[in-house]
Amino acid sequence: QVQLVESGGGLVQAGGSLRLSCAASERTFSRYTMGWFRQAPGKEREFVAAIQWGSSSTYYADSVKGRFTISRDNAKNTVYLQMNSLKPEETAVYYCAAALIGPRPPPRSRYEYGYWGQGTQVTVSS
Repeated sequence: QVQLVESGGGLVQAGGSLRLSCAASERTFSRYTMGWFRQAPGKEREFVAAIQWGSSSTYYADSVKGRFTISRDNAKNTVYLQMNSLKPEETAVYYCAAALIGPRPPPRSRYEYGYWGQGTQVTVSS
């Protein structure tokens, strides 16, 4: 069973950048599709980005395209989320998630991810 630990959250001004990291315990990490989600107070957890195993194809929510970049380093069992031009409305707890689903495109539904980290708080001030 894979365990995920996020880091890199914090307080940043609007327009600033943060890089989130998610370290996985699983030695077969490269076989997992990895995703980032976020949840603001009082709102549903929403899809942000995902990266496929194998081909490492990436997928983004429309709201973050061109500003966020997801990447993975299989040698370090780590997935990253580089966030640029952050907006106050993107204040949320950001979660890393993993799914063992083979080579199909990463799902955007949180219910298809079986493993979750504890989350890291990102606060964007105006």
